[in-house]
Formats: sequence, structure tokens, C-alpha cells
Amino acid sequence: MAVEVLTTADGREKTALSRRHAATWFAARAAGDRLPIGRADPPDFPARPARPELLDPRDVPRRRPGSPEGRNAILHAIAHIELNAVDLHWDIIPRFADTPMPAGFYDDWVKAADDESKHFNLVCDALEAQGSHYGALPAHAGMWRAAEDTARDLMGRLAVVPMVLEARGLDVTPGMIEIFRQAKDTQSVAALEVIYSEEVAHVAYGSKWFHFLCGRHEADPKDAFHDLVRRYFHGGLKPPFNEEKRAEAGMPPDFYWPLASDPAR
Repeated sequence: MAVEVLTTADGREKTALSRRHAATWFAARAAGDRLPIGRADPPDFPARPARPELLDPRDVPRRRPGSPEGRNAILHAIAHIELNAVDLHWDIIPRFADTPMPAGFYDDWVKAADDESKHFNLVCDALEAQGSHYGALPAHAGMWRAAEDTARDLMGRLAVVPMVLEARGLDVTPGMIEIFRQAKDTQSVAALEVIYSEEVAHVAYGSKWFHFLCGRHEADPKDAFHDLVRRYFHGGLKPPFNEEKRAEAGMPPDFYWPLASDPAR
């Protein structure tokens, strides 16, 4: 199931397949069963549509958020992030299938992939309502780098993807919601509010399973997190941090403030 999603290129098709597979998984769980965790080889890089063109982050054009074009660029960037998140959450299942994990681990990442699929479609709908579409603008080519860097390290994957990258979404999404609220774009505001409310759980999944593995290996979670982020994440974490939502997701300040690029509070 996971590899089928990863090898589907079109965004709408990928997310439709993702949601069907998630529904199949949870229907089995509701019936008191679970689908067997098999073995499959995930691709090194997931299938992608011909558009958007993927550029080095330094070459992606910057647009002012106060203009309609700038707001469309923000939505396009979010759609790209959400599509990568769909693949990241499916990838963790076959990538680390040799590591024995409880059934709840698979429940969480299938649920997260289902949520991200919904988010991608909500943002695409908002883009299309503004006369644009996903693929109309170039996008960030480095989104999959975290997956490549942590392809052989499950704890590293959990540290960098949900606990750094998705936690960053908790920091920046309120400001984006305000941009679209001021523009009276109610559809985009509604989409971003759904994303904001559901991303807390994804960060929490990462924190929960990171702590689980630290317990298994008798490692101090804070020290292990700092070591793995310094090893795999390129650059410091950027304040300001949404400390309330991060705490709700199980991330206390002493996890991320020591890694801040500007530690002055």
C-alpha cells in the first residue's frame, strides 16, 4: 500500500489512493483485526508530476504576501509541503519495517498520511478557486532531503520530520492564517485552520515514538534529540517558537531552544 502511494506521480491521484488505503487499514482495525505488515522496497525518491519544476531553494522566486500573486505562491508552497508529507508518512512504514513496532505506530502514520492527503486537496481547492493550480509555480527541490538523510535511522527520521519540520509548521501557520484573513479569503483560512489543528497530532506522534525508542535503547530523549538534529538537520531551528502548541505535542522548550539559530529569548 505504502509503495503504491509512493510510486503514484499525480498529486490528486496519489492522495486519493492514500485515503483509500488509510480507510482500508482503519476498517480492518475497527473490525478487531489489522492488515499484516509486509515487506516492500520504497523508492529512493517518490514519483512526482511533471510540474511543478523543482528548483534549488535559493532559486525559488519570492513574492510579497500582500498581493494575490504572493498569496497564491504561499498556497502553492503549502500544497508542495503537504504532498511531500503524504510521501514521508507512507515512506516510514516500509522504510523501517524491519524494526519491530507496536500496531499503534502504524495507526499513527497511516492517520497522518490520511490527514496530509486531505490537507493537500484543501489547499489545491483553494488555489483553484483563485484561478491557479498546483504545478503553476516552481517549488522547493530540497523537501525530500530529510528523508534521504535519515533513510537508515528511524530515530533520526522521527526527530527531523515530525519533531523539527512539522513543529515548524506550528510556528508559522498562525501568521499565514492572518494573511489570508486580512485578504478575506475565507476558503484558504478554513483550509489552513484545519491544517493547524491537525498538525499538532503529527508532531505528537513523532514525540511519542521517539520517546518509545529512547526507552527501548535506554537513551535520554533530550540528549538523543539534540544529537540527531545536529547530525541530520542543516541549520539551526528558527525562533519564535509556538511554545503552547509544541508543549501540547509533547515537546518541552529544553528540546528545541538549545538548537535555536538565535538562542537569545
